[in-house]
Amino acid sequence: MVSRSVTLTNKSGLHARPASELARIASKCKSDITIKTEEKRINPKSVLNIMAAAIKCGTEVTVECNGETEEEDLKMIIEAIESGLGE
Repeated sequence: MVSRSVTLTNKSGLHARPASELARIASKCKSDITIKTEEKRINPKSVLNIMAAAIKCGTEVTVECNGETEEEDLKMIIEAIESGLGE
């Protein structure tokens, strides 16, 4: 298992558009992925899980990947979050 923390920079947090983009990217990954905040653990392969978590701008999240492509998957998810998920 590999993990890394990153701070969410989207001004509106993970609302519909960035949540959809994150779910699209995570769904391509072969690893099991978990995004953790202080209070929540979510599976980012589901847009509904992401939106229900209501993660706001400035929140530090930890992305965990576990599986055969965990290093590549972690890098892809972290890069997507740092780039603003298309916003």
